[in-house]
Amino acid sequence: MVQIHNNFSDDQIKQLLAWYIDGTMSRNDVCDQLGLKQSRFYELLNKYKTNPSKFSVAYGRNYPNRHKDRIVTVAIRRELELDKSFIDNPNMSIMFYNYSSIRDAVEESTGSHLTAQTVINYARKWNFYIGRPKNKNSHIRQVLTDQVGMLLQHDASLHQWSPYAFRPDGKPLKWSLITTLDDHSRELLYAGLFEHETAWAHITALESVEMKYGVGIQYYSDNHAIFRYVADRDKNGTGAATYQRVLGTDDIAPQWKQCVEATGMKATYALSPEAKGKIERPYRWMQDRIVRRAAREHAKTIEAVRLILDQEVDRYNNRAVHSATGEIPSIRFMNAVNDGRTVFRPLDLTRTKPPVSSTKDIFCLRTARKVNGYGKISLAGIQLSVPGDLPDGTEVTLHIIPGNQLTEIRFLKNNIVLGYIQIETPDSFRF
Repeated sequence: MVQIHNNFSDDQIKQLLAWYIDGTMSRNDVCDQLGLKQSRFYELLNKYKTNPSKFSVAYGRNYPNRHKDRIVTVAIRRELELDKSFIDNPNMSIMFYNYSSIRDAVEESTGSHLTAQTVINYARKWNFYIGRPKNKNSHIRQVLTDQVGMLLQHDASLHQWSPYAFRPDGKPLKWSLITTLDDHSRELLYAGLFEHETAWAHITALESVEMKYGVGIQYYSDNHAIFRYVADRDKNGTGAATYQRVLGTDDIAPQWKQCVEATGMKATYALSPEAKGKIERPYRWMQDRIVRRAAREHAKTIEAVRLILDQEVDRYNNRAVHSATGEIPSIRFMNAVNDGRTVFRPLDLTRTKPPVSSTKDIFCLRTARKVNGYGKISLAGIQLSVPGDLPDGTEVTLHIIPGNQLTEIRFLKNNIVLGYIQIETPDSFRF
């Protein structure tokens, strides 16, 4: 577009407009002289007629061109220096600058809007730049499903989420981040931080997703022992001695898998670490964001990092445009639901496998015991009386729902609840 203020003075333009008004020049002649289009000509003409004495085409800005306010540049420099300290810190697994994270921190502290490219430009200028190596084996991140609920990606990451979190012996304190991601929308349906990664922690995540969103088609995970029994690898695992034959892969259903299948969903697994890597996970994004914020805020406890996690999940789901879909995850999820592109259905206890009367008999730990001659069974070293008058040697199923203070034990025979009791949570059930 022609910038006439660089080629003509205000007086020259005013003279041409005056000649047009008194009929000395035609509109086309003035436009040709000034290099204007018709719309721009009438815009200037109206401006001139409104106030000829103050008419001007001088180009003014509300802020200096290509120069941010000093407060913003100082904030950018401060955040770049802070990021450099993270990279130089041997206790932090950060190797590169995160310019998007720096942009967000500057916007929050100054209230000014800027782009990540602006941060990168200053980073190059001030020598706060580390180029990322190109991965020759990088995959194309793609959406495999066209409806929400078809494929739920589930995984965990054990990490020192804050450089200020240490155990009493001085070693880094690590916690497990467990997440569930809807493949189609890329929305995080669940994200929780646990002191330990246990089957019960994963069952808690499963319950949260299905109670809030409903029952989908399949869960996709890696081959961790919590998710899958693998022959040879797990042959010496818990309970293997009770089997008198060689077990094949999937001959045993781990606790988490039993809960998934009880709701009617299917558990599927990545055939290799590379296959799992091809389905994009938000862990790197989350890990980088959480660690940086935990460092900025000197977070030392799991409660403090959980608060940061909640805020970053909100950013990821509701404000960040996903690079694979080009959409905000929560909006993409809602659009799919509104368009009828969802396979989620409410959890119906009459359709579970087997049908139950309480969700406690779905989301629980399962084990079996034989009743002794006194009508009791032993669990975690505790003698428990079994409801009903059952013969010696009768096998009953126990459904265990651990709690911080109390643990509920439910006794079942042939999928019928005989009764339940609550006991003080044994140490072995404190997850």
